[in-house]
Amino acid sequence: MIEAGLTSGHDTEQIVVRAEGNMASDMNGEKVMFSTRTGKYYNLGAVGGRIWDLIAEPIDIGRLVDTLASEYEVEREMCEREALAFLRQMYRESLIEVRPS
Repeated sequence: MIEAGLTSGHDTEQIVVRAEGNMASDMNGEKVMFSTRTGKYYNLGAVGGRIWDLIAEPIDIGRLVDTLASEYEVEREMCEREALAFLRQMYRESLIEVRPS
């Protein structure tokens, strides 16, 4: 199962991209999204919104984490842990696709 792959040692080699059927908008510095597939609304927040922007095109998780760690001046290990947790949640909600590298 792909979700299980997001917890393995090779997570950062996987590719993530937005799933089709989602509409997002900026509201007061945060990203809000609507899934046309499920009819649910999501508040991604500021950092989640940045992740959403970065995965508009397929990107490997390692590069995504490197970008976030640099932009938010946070330790890479912590950034990777938090980003993977967020990506797993998005995957469970069918908001992203995860592909092998």
